Order: sequence, then structure tokens, then C-alpha cells
Amino acid sequence: MERIEHHASFKGRQEVWQHASASTGTDMKFGIYLPPQALAGERCPVLYWLSGLTCSEQNFITKAGVQQYAAQHGLIVVAPDTSPRGPGVPDDAAYDLGQGAGFYVNATQQPWAAHYRMQDYVAEELPALIEQHFPATQARGIFGHSMGGHGALVTALRHPGRYRSVSAFAPIAAPAQVPWGQKALTAYLGSDPKVWADWDAAALIAQARAERLPLLIDQGEADEFLPQLRPDLLQAACEKAGHPITLRMQPGYDHSYYFIASFMGEHVAHHAAALRG
Repeated sequence: MERIEHHASFKGRQEVWQHASASTGTDMKFGIYLPPQALAGERCPVLYWLSGLTCSEQNFITKAGVQQYAAQHGLIVVAPDTSPRGPGVPDDAAYDLGQGAGFYVNATQQPWAAHYRMQDYVAEELPALIEQHFPATQARGIFGHSMGGHGALVTALRHPGRYRSVSAFAPIAAPAQVPWGQKALTAYLGSDPKVWADWDAAALIAQARAERLPLLIDQGEADEFLPQLRPDLLQAACEKAGHPITLRMQPGYDHSYYFIASFMGEHVAHHAAALRG
């Protein structure tokens, strides 16, 4: 691994690292905030953030304001890139497919299958790397925004016992039922809707019997992408399955990082209660 950025922040340190990924077959980058507790030698829980379409690790670490809350609660926060990148990695001219739009699935279709294995990367390879090289415990939480909110929910639901907490900002909550998700899932996984259900939070809720992590979802009522997000479908699925969910519709807020930063402190506190409780 190579550290390519480091900045003092709230008595901790914001870093960016690059490494060769076995999952994607490419170099990958991730941001990591080490709170002052970690710099002092304490092993800390880890909160993973998954970003949305077109983002890299930079959007979150520079715009969300997470560092002050992570320092307060003593949490390491890790934010990987959203997809493999590079001249040999397949891409698409549209912003919602290809580089910057990995959707956190393990692709099975060509030309994507060789590199687009983001689920393996975020759920297995990256945590193993963090726990080996940084002062991290095995207490993990996961959250994200938009495509990354989808990724956080699906990753937690697909791996019972691996995470102690999960939340999302404006997630693509039922990708199998909206154009964004249908386009990506068809490209990466093929045309069978039964396969899509394994990567759809609203569908996975019905199978979530091994554990029932409470879901915290914030959604802006002025979000221009609300028809693509459909938190109502996730809420209905949770109510039918008896799965705990708190869906907060926030008047006046849109899809931007202004929205994310406004409620970041509450989400970090939600995770800290589970990770340090």
C-alpha cells in the first residue's frame, strides 16, 4: 500500500491510500480517517462509507464533515472509491454505468466481470486490509448515499453478523424496480429479475431472518431523484417483514452533500451507539 494524502483534522488524521486489489484486478484508492484515539494507540471500531454515482473517495472526505463526529466518538471511517478505474477497465459514456458506477455488485456479464467485483472488495478485501494495517477492531458499521446507500443496505443484508449497524442517505432502495437499477443490474448481472433480487434491499428484507439490524434512512423531500430511489418500497417491505426501520423524510433537502452534511452527526451517533455500546 502507498499513502498518497494525509491531513491533520480534529486532532486526528485524514489519509488516502492506494493499493493493488485482488478483487478488482486494479489499483484501488480509499480514504481513511484515523481519530485521535487511534493515533494514541487505541484500537477503534470502523465505519465504512459507500459513495454514490460519479463519486470517488474524495467527495465524501472533503464534503460530508464526518471527521469531527468520528473524532468525538472514536471511530475510524473508511471511504473507498465507487468502482475500479484505469485505461484497461471497461467503461460507458453514460454517468450511471461503468467507471464511477460500480453499484457494489459482483458482475457476471462481459465486459464487466473481470474487474467489477465491488461487493467482494467492500465486504471482504477492504475490511481485511484495514484490520491488518490499522488500529481497527472487528466491530464494523456501514452507511452510504444514493448508489452507495443501496450498497450499504445490500452489503449488510447479504452478510449477517458482519456489521453491527447500517444506515443510508437517499438510497436506491429498490433497484430492481427503478430505471437506474434495472440498467445497471442488467448490464452487470444479466436480464433475469430473480438474480437482481439478490442485490435489492427491498427484496432482501423478506429474507433477513438471521438478524434484524435497525435501518436508519434519511431522505430529502426535495430530492430530484426521488422517483429513482423509492424509499416507500423499502418501508413497505420492512413493515411486511417486521424489520425495524426509521425513515425520516426531510422537508426542503435535496440529493446533495449539503443534505448529507446536515444529518451526518446523527448518523455517526447511530453507528457509535452500536459499535461502542
